[in-house]
Amino acid sequence: MSDINPTKIRNFTDLNAWKESHKLVLEIYRATKNFPKEEIFGLSSQIKRAAISITSNIAEGFGRFSKKEQIQFFYISLGSLVETQNQLIIAKDVGYLSEKDYNSIYEQTINSQKIINGLIRFNKTILIKE
Repeated sequence: MSDINPTKIRNFTDLNAWKESHKLVLEIYRATKNFPKEEIFGLSSQIKRAAISITSNIAEGFGRFSKKEQIQFFYISLGSLVETQNQLIIAKDVGYLSEKDYNSIYEQTINSQKIINGLIRFNKTILIKE
C-alpha cells in the first residue's frame, strides 16, 4: 500500500485513502443526479457535503506538520464517512437510491473506511516512535 511508503507520497492525492474516498465522492455525485429536484438543498446537498468532507479532511491532515494533528484530521474524515453512510441509508430507505446503487456506494464507503483506518494506524506508529 503506497500510504505506508512515505518516499512515494508527495501530495495528498498520492494517498490511497484520498484516492478511494475521491471515488466515493464521484459515485455520490453520480447517484444524487437522480434525486428529486426538491432534494437539491436537502439530502442531496447534505450527502455531497459529507462526502467532500472526507477527502477535504484527508487533504488538510496531510498538510499538517505534526503527526498528532494529521491523525486528528484523519479521524474527522472517518466521522464524515460515517455521516455519509447514514445518509446513504436514508436515501435508500426513502427510495432515492436503488438497492444496487446503494450496495455499490456503501461498499466504497467500507473500502475508504478500511484504508483511512490503516492510515491512522500507520501514523500512530510513527507518533509513538517520535
